[in-house]
Amino acid sequence: MKLHKLSDMQGGWFAGHFDPTLVKTSDFEVAVKKYAAGAYEKKHFHKQATEFTVIINGSVKMNGVEYTDGDIIEIATNEATDFLALTDVVTVVLKTPSVANDKFLV
Repeated sequence: MKLHKLSDMQGGWFAGHFDPTLVKTSDFEVAVKKYAAGAYEKKHFHKQATEFTVIINGSVKMNGVEYTDGDIIEIATNEATDFLALTDVVTVVLKTPSVANDKFLV
């Protein structure tokens, strides 16, 4: 077995078409993301990728809708959303495909 640390990955991203990564692929990218209550990401969209955000614990607001533990939010290609952590939050994010520079602010 080989040990890796999530803290060694950039922003929690551990699989995808970037470095460092555990699985180098352009098919998808995966991250475990941790946010403190009040953290905010500006409204953005992806021109090529579809994103799935799984709320592991905590609650968030995206486009004015509240999501909590166990919710899986699918954000389609070209669909814009913002992100507000209402509590401390842990998410798992899957984006497909893994495309560099595919985040566009609204």
